[in-house]
Amino acid sequence: MKSKKRKIIEIGWREYVGLPEFHIDHVKAKIDSGARTSALHAEEITPFDQDGIGYVSFLIPFIGCEKGIRCSAKIVDRRPIKNTGGVAEERYIVKTPLTLGEMRWPVEVSLTSRQSMRFPVIIGRTAIKERGFLLNAGRSYLSGRPGYISPRQE
Repeated sequence: MKSKKRKIIEIGWREYVGLPEFHIDHVKAKIDSGARTSALHAEEITPFDQDGIGYVSFLIPFIGCEKGIRCSAKIVDRRPIKNTGGVAEERYIVKTPLTLGEMRWPVEVSLTSRQSMRFPVIIGRTAIKERGFLLNAGRSYLSGRPGYISPRQE
C-alpha cells in the first residue's frame, strides 16, 4: 500500500494570521515551536457564565483602534502555562478559527497580557503540527496576508 504524501508548506518564523471570530483580518504573529500553546494578547479578561456554560470576556487592544476590540468566547480549559520568564500562570483557553495564507482551522489560544512583547500573537507547535508546515527560521511572511476562506472550508 502506498502512503499518502502530504504537501509541505513552508512558513517563516513570523507570519500574518487572521482570527476572524475576533474581527482580526491580519496581525503579525510569531511562529514559536518552543511554545506548546498559542497565545493572544488580551486585557480586561473576565470570566462569566451564560446558561451554565463558562465564557470569558476580553479586550484585544490594537494600534489604530482607540477602544480595542471587545470579544467573548467559550472557555475550553483553564491551565497553567509558562510565561516567557518560565513562571507558570493560570490562563483561560478558548478555541477559535485561525487563518494563515489560504488555510483555516480551529486552534486553542491562551489569553494573556503580551503588552511588553513584540508580537501580540504566538502560534505554538500544537496549532501547526499535522498541517504540513515546514518552519524556516531564516524567513518571514512567506504566506502573505490571510485570504478569505469560506466557513464551510473549516
